[in-house]
Amino acid sequence: MLKIAWLPIYKHPLPQKHRFPMLKYELLPEQLLYEGTVTEDNFFEPTPLPEVHLLKAHDYDYWQKLQSLSLTKAEIRRTGFPLSKALVDREVSIMNGTLEAAKYALQYGCGFNIAGGTHHAFTDRGEGFCLLNDIAIAAHYLLDEGLVQKILVVDLDVHQGNGTAQIFQNDQRVFTFSMHGAKNYPMHKEQSDLDIGLPDGATDDLYLKLLKENLAILLDTVEPDFIFFQSGVDVLKTDQLGRLGMSIEGCKERDRIVLEACKRDGIPVTASMGGGYSKRIADIIEAHANTYRLAQNIFF
Repeated sequence: MLKIAWLPIYKHPLPQKHRFPMLKYELLPEQLLYEGTVTEDNFFEPTPLPEVHLLKAHDYDYWQKLQSLSLTKAEIRRTGFPLSKALVDREVSIMNGTLEAAKYALQYGCGFNIAGGTHHAFTDRGEGFCLLNDIAIAAHYLLDEGLVQKILVVDLDVHQGNGTAQIFQNDQRVFTFSMHGAKNYPMHKEQSDLDIGLPDGATDDLYLKLLKENLAILLDTVEPDFIFFQSGVDVLKTDQLGRLGMSIEGCKERDRIVLEACKRDGIPVTASMGGGYSKRIADIIEAHANTYRLAQNIFF
């Protein structure tokens, strides 16, 4: 069964001006249920992440500043959100959503989080709407518990996974692969194990060709026994921040390539939703929903 972490927005409400970008987290489950892709049994609500797991990826001092809401104005501005207890509480539960989804992936082949993909969070700071790094936290858990030996991060959000790259820069157990807009945020890129910077306006043909070629090589050389997939849909041509030229069908084919490779090679995969900022909310929901439809068809 496809298990999906979902935390309702009303549990930890955000200020009004930040609610539109969060709307997709409510609409996507509704769409998947309405069309029959999933049932209520597919969803689980994550509880707050135990601190011991959080501190595997993040510095104690930084965590204490988050808990006490004592980030500086500059640090808060860098995250993009006004700092509040509700925001921190929500983030901590989202972290556990990805960790639990990873455990479900070991059992069923894949597990998803309708949130997460917070790849701009570093060991000691947050950036770009990310306070804590769910992929890094869940990866540390799987490795430290001896559940897996080698992890491949496939980060296909339009923005480089700079925080994830920094966290694992000296950890040979995790290979970080980021394919992103070369001229897009962040302006200063960290060094992933493999970075592919795409030109502005890159279309389906170029994107999918590069992904197929490089993913095949990585599966053969890295030989991962687990994959974390950051499946942001800000690669769409309609995205207000993306600057690439992909269609919704191209984005769907991107997801098919990753998920079919995982199924074929017997590699458990956990997907986190990542970014998506098209003007039409319907474009965002359709692109994200495709990932879940594919997972149901491919794995179940």
